[in-house]
Amino acid sequence: MFDIKLMRENLEMVKANALRRGCDVDVDALAAMDKEYLGLIKEVEDLRAERNRLSKECQKNPEAREIVKTMKVTLGEKETRMTELKAKIDEQMSWMPNLLSDEVPDGADDKDNAVIKHVGKKPEFAFKGLDHQEIGEKLGIIDTARGAKVAASGFYYWVGKGAQLTQAMYFWAQKELVARGFTLFMSPCLAKERTLYGTGYLPFFSDQTYLIQGEDLALIGTSEQTLVGYHTDETLEAESLPLRYTAYTPCFRTEAGSYGKESRGIFRVHQFHKVEQIIFCLPEDSPACHEECLVNEEYLLQQLGIPYRVVNVCVGDMGAPGYKKYDIEAWYPGFGSYREVTSNTNLTEFQSRRLNIRYKDKEGNRGFVHTISATGLTDRVVCAILENYQQEDGSVVVPEVLRPYTGFDVIAPN
Repeated sequence: MFDIKLMRENLEMVKANALRRGCDVDVDALAAMDKEYLGLIKEVEDLRAERNRLSKECQKNPEAREIVKTMKVTLGEKETRMTELKAKIDEQMSWMPNLLSDEVPDGADDKDNAVIKHVGKKPEFAFKGLDHQEIGEKLGIIDTARGAKVAASGFYYWVGKGAQLTQAMYFWAQKELVARGFTLFMSPCLAKERTLYGTGYLPFFSDQTYLIQGEDLALIGTSEQTLVGYHTDETLEAESLPLRYTAYTPCFRTEAGSYGKESRGIFRVHQFHKVEQIIFCLPEDSPACHEECLVNEEYLLQQLGIPYRVVNVCVGDMGAPGYKKYDIEAWYPGFGSYREVTSNTNLTEFQSRRLNIRYKDKEGNRGFVHTISATGLTDRVVCAILENYQQEDGSVVVPEVLRPYTGFDVIAPN
């Protein structure tokens, strides 16, 4: 959420931003409601002052008593209208997207994302490469059939050495991020509506959320929600910033609206696992912190030996809370294409305004912090390992950096 003062001072810029982002809010109508609301505030304040002045004369002046009675009715009507307007304004503002960086490219969807660079050499096989679903089934390390039987389609099991490989990767990634200055958390896997609203998942992604019936709780779609929510209604000392947080959690998403998208294997599922990077920083530091998270993401994939490309996400593929976003897409030889494995977004003050997370410095200056939300690794990276490290005999070689954590070098067919 941006400061409504911005709309008051630069209406045309806000309208252009909303139009470019495909926002359905009628900004002119919103501005008109806001103007009426500000006018009512002035009228109510003047009426209250006059009422208070006349109230002192009521005992001596019967005429003043009658005027005060009339003013009380008028005040009630105007205050009711103010309340109604405020609710309408707040509801419309909740749908207003963040401003966009000048560096965000135009485009309608992920096909229009701008490729920044390619890193790593694609493996060349003397055999037909399999996708991760085929590899996982042949090795007995991915079980989607029993996941569907026990839960539903879109849930799955990592089994045996597949589970060991996955857990080794996450343990290693957390260790690497801690070494880079991140504080490690074990986070709740549920969050209140305010937390989901504050982080921008409501109202924009309400159809992606698993709600707990009868409770003000939902399963988290990412630990971004709980890590950013950690400082709700707090004022952070500027000297302590940036704060770098990381957590490994299961994540739950309904994947509503994904019909027709590539869903083979465990690439697009209802439950997955993720190591997240969150940074709270001063506004002037958020571009550098955004780049820092990208460096971390690239480092992890490079150490794992996964070929990838980095893209600057276009306006049509960016969620409403984002100011600027990078995606990293790993190469999947079995699939024959690059596919997204991490995302990294500078959210500026969109989340901190909603959650009231501020900073203050020693000179008394105050403001809203900026937040960065970036993936570390997800299960999709394990899928990329399977496809890039597959061997002709059906085995999969474990990346060297993970071998001290798995205790084995190869996953071989039984």
